[in-house]
Amino acid sequence: MMSKGQQTILPMLMLGVIAACGPQKENETTLSGLQRADFQTEVGGDAIDLFVIRNTRGMEACITNYGGRLVSLMVPDKSKQLLDVVLGFDNITDYLDQPSSFGATMGRVTNRIAYGRFVLDGDTLQLDVNSGVHTIHGGRDGWRQQVFDAEQPNDSTLVLSYYSPDGEGGFPGNVTVEVKYTLTADNELAIDYAAQTDKKTVINMTNHSFFNLSGNPENTILDDILHVNANHYTPLDTILIPTGEIVPVAGTPFDFNVPMSIRAGMARDTAHTQLAIANGYDHNWVLNTNGNPEILAAYLHSPASGIVLEVYTNEPGIQVYTGNMLDGSQRGKGGYPFQKQTAVCLETQHYPDAPNKPEWPSTVLNPGETYRSTCIYRFMVDEE
Repeated sequence: MMSKGQQTILPMLMLGVIAACGPQKENETTLSGLQRADFQTEVGGDAIDLFVIRNTRGMEACITNYGGRLVSLMVPDKSKQLLDVVLGFDNITDYLDQPSSFGATMGRVTNRIAYGRFVLDGDTLQLDVNSGVHTIHGGRDGWRQQVFDAEQPNDSTLVLSYYSPDGEGGFPGNVTVEVKYTLTADNELAIDYAAQTDKKTVINMTNHSFFNLSGNPENTILDDILHVNANHYTPLDTILIPTGEIVPVAGTPFDFNVPMSIRAGMARDTAHTQLAIANGYDHNWVLNTNGNPEILAAYLHSPASGIVLEVYTNEPGIQVYTGNMLDGSQRGKGGYPFQKQTAVCLETQHYPDAPNKPEWPSTVLNPGETYRSTCIYRFMVDEE
């Protein structure tokens, strides 16, 4: 927790306290089958809990303040049945014992930073390296591994906050961050991020939910219909770092301007070098939306359930990851193994390795400024 002195540095964000779990009673089972007691523990003296938000149309989201994670999300399908459309664990022990990105809030910088280094104002900063020779998702002590404070102002909103000290993971500046989850009456899960710093730093946040819109984690997502509103993407080198190029999607497996199944997209060129490097899709698309969160950035449709997920954001890019590294070694809710390509991540973001690419949209945050990012996951049903 911050001292009073630290709190005066960054007055914009107020750290809350662990609040009651809203409408969920202590021993009540959620719509997704989760039980609050299975998430209540302490790490380093900080209390972990499970929070439930609901909207007036029956949707439910369960979130733990450990890593600011979306644990379950109940969405109506074409038969008006509620399905859990995100992968995750059904207890906090599995999250603690099996470090992962399932549903987590990513920071300070999502995705990879090459060799864990970047230059800021002429100084080379060395970060915590946790993915081979690179830094990914903020390092080993990234925000997906931290305990957030939580406050629930109403049944449909949860506000999480965290104080990240100067030097955490090698990043400069004392940073306060707030993440607000809201379930709207339009069946949207809106995620709003805000952060301030007392020293020049870099920030790039996202949510890393693994979506399976069929509601059955045993089903592949290869037959889901994908649309990405983007004419360009950022290709990777052989060690999964963007080359710095921004290349057209036209004529490649990366063109989803015309919606098609993920399988059909890959089939355009199964030997494409970029698919081979990532063993599927794990790439950043350069959105055509010009930072306007009212313009559709992407959508995903499961023919099996009829559920459609639309994505809106003010971010310049979106990472589409098709669960290529899932290998069945971990088991989630209901004991189902996480198998390869049984989920899609749609991560709104600045481009990967942006701190090393000054020509790309900047991730720099200065004192006196407020970082703001929004991601809206809107759900509906295609009954055809």
